[in-house]
Amino acid sequence: MKIEVLGPGCPNCKKLEENARQAIKEMGIKADIVKVSDIAKIIGYGVLSVPALAIDGEVKCYGRAASISEIKKWL
Repeated sequence: MKIEVLGPGCPNCKKLEENARQAIKEMGIKADIVKVSDIAKIIGYGVLSVPALAIDGEVKCYGRAASISEIKKWL
């Protein structure tokens, strides 16, 4: 499983990454978390507001840091 945190590294981006790591840990899932800060790649996902979270190439949320419980539902 590949989880991508899309954003430049703002506080909300960091919180989203932290929440994703915690969700994976709590569920005992093996996944790679990748930070994507390249604006062209982010726009390629159709995301106009960051942070955003993509799981296996599918954008699950954008414009906010999703909660741990939300991320667990998507996993």
